[in-house]
Amino acid sequence: MKTGSLLPQTILLVLTIATMETALIWALQIAPADKLQGDVQRIFYFHLGCIWPGFVAFFYVLYASIRYLISRASKWDRRAFASGQVGLAFCTMVLVTGPIWAKPTWGVWWAWDARLTSTLIMWLIFLGYVMMRDYIDDQKMRERLSAVLGIIGASMVPFVYFSTRWFEVQHPKPVVMGDAESGIKDPNMVIALLLALAAFTLLYLFLWRRGTELAEGDAKLSELRMRMNALEEEA
Repeated sequence: MKTGSLLPQTILLVLTIATMETALIWALQIAPADKLQGDVQRIFYFHLGCIWPGFVAFFYVLYASIRYLISRASKWDRRAFASGQVGLAFCTMVLVTGPIWAKPTWGVWWAWDARLTSTLIMWLIFLGYVMMRDYIDDQKMRERLSAVLGIIGASMVPFVYFSTRWFEVQHPKPVVMGDAESGIKDPNMVIALLLALAAFTLLYLFLWRRGTELAEGDAKLSELRMRMNALEEEA
């Protein structure tokens, strides 16, 4: 890591930890339990707190992949990949926390409705996006295929979000930007959700920055090795 980037990275990490701890206290201690679901509803703050930064991560994959296809600059591929890795981690947490919340609420771990199924498909696409990197040796081909697959995966995000509006689903209707009857009414619940969203968004930014820096370091190391090999062949 460059010395110049160490301070902002440290500040971001400290801010992330502080916000995450505040979100935990607010969600588990200050916000009241749901009148119908009880304490199990508290997982909602972390379930929704993960999916929104995950969407942000996938949208950045879309943006960086398009920039790569236009410019063919490898830096955009590395930035997209770092964001895709973090987005996949967040999406995994969503798929884990969802069934934990669903079992006591719905009576089943999983329902094959449009929201859950489309989220699983999006997760599988980005799982392939991440795993594909280890199976294609040609760098340019790997970057092109990654960009195309990243765009396809990110295109699933609007469908995942609007699926509860377009179809009859087991999953609850949108809490954020929903209709007049949706949303959270208790102020402390709203604060808990906003803190969770802020905490996981900061975590995304920290992990993406760190992942990008590691990818840039690996790229420079690979370039140095190629130059050394070329010099050895000439010697």
